[in-house]
Amino acid sequence: MADGITRVAILGSTGSIGQQALDVIRVFPSRFQVIALAGGRNIRLLEEQISELQPKMFYSLNKPDISYEGKFSSMEEMASAPEVDLVVIATSGKVGLSPALAALRAGKTIALANKEILVMAGKIIVDEARQHRARILPIDSEHSAIWQCLRGEKSKIQRLLLTASGGPFYRYSGTQLAAVTAEEALQHPVWKMGRKVTIDSATLMNKGLEAIEAHWLFGIPFESIEIVIHPQCIVHSMVEFVDGSIKAQLGFPDMRLPIQYAICYPDRLSNPSLPRLDLRRSQSLHFEFLDYDKFPCLKLALKAGNLGGTYSAVLCAADEMAVELFLSHRIGFVDIASVIEETLERHQGIREPTLAEIWQADAWATEYAERVVCRHGDSRPEPSAGIEQTGLELTE
Repeated sequence: MADGITRVAILGSTGSIGQQALDVIRVFPSRFQVIALAGGRNIRLLEEQISELQPKMFYSLNKPDISYEGKFSSMEEMASAPEVDLVVIATSGKVGLSPALAALRAGKTIALANKEILVMAGKIIVDEARQHRARILPIDSEHSAIWQCLRGEKSKIQRLLLTASGGPFYRYSGTQLAAVTAEEALQHPVWKMGRKVTIDSATLMNKGLEAIEAHWLFGIPFESIEIVIHPQCIVHSMVEFVDGSIKAQLGFPDMRLPIQYAICYPDRLSNPSLPRLDLRRSQSLHFEFLDYDKFPCLKLALKAGNLGGTYSAVLCAADEMAVELFLSHRIGFVDIASVIEETLERHQGIREPTLAEIWQADAWATEYAERVVCRHGDSRPEPSAGIEQTGLELTE
């Protein structure tokens, strides 16, 4: 950082988190300079961002056909570039892992919104950050809440309490869950998210991934991490200390708030574009125990996290493939968990894997998860209008 300006690379700039990160950056033009942008297949939006922000480097899955002097670079090159201070990793899935490692090895600060990076290779990521004195700043609202609650605290943690909205189907019966369609699952009642994250929220897989993330981010054992249902999404998570005191972070459910906290850290800045929470007008805040049996994806994630090693990488790969199969109408909603479970059961784990072994486990799980469906036959509901029958992308 020079002259008080933070020079930023945004990986996943055309996705939901990437766009909201740019919304925050636009509010503070004297504080940030966008050095690099990486998008997915949304070339038109990426071209608009490049035209507006004039980054020195850019990347997309398909090279934009535009007249521009910036350099077409790999995400690894962007993340480790000497002129970059902060790398916002807002990609979806495993594609963010290599750039994250490149950034950490170059001693960069990363603002992390990608769950799979820590889930797949948590120990490697944490070790690299420690070795190179790099920082990992969480963007997820739940982890940002915990981070904020811990700021200034030296007391021992008793429990982390991750809150979950429950998604759109928490009150559904088993019969109703079996009939859930892709377009229904893509309609989250509160948060605006990308397609993959929205489906993970509906299955509650995202809470399992967040528990694994919290384990690595804050060094907390799984038995000290608890998930509670909080439909209002006002309390974003809580920390209980050894004396019984509980600290919570509350805020309007808008991802721009945790994004701003991460990229502006350690400063809190006034942003008039962010909505304010008025507790006088808010409905009552409710909390309840989670019905784990209704959402097997969550149980599978916690099991994989406890097993450790390559099991978490297999979990991510099997989930990514299962979600893709669901969105392309090859399997039903409840089949997502079945595909993941069989893949995990057949995996022979490695306790302390190398990065190469993690990638091998990922490739094996991706192939095996699809073979599960081919072997048992598609369980495909009738497609409905408005849902593209395509796979997952780098970003939305």
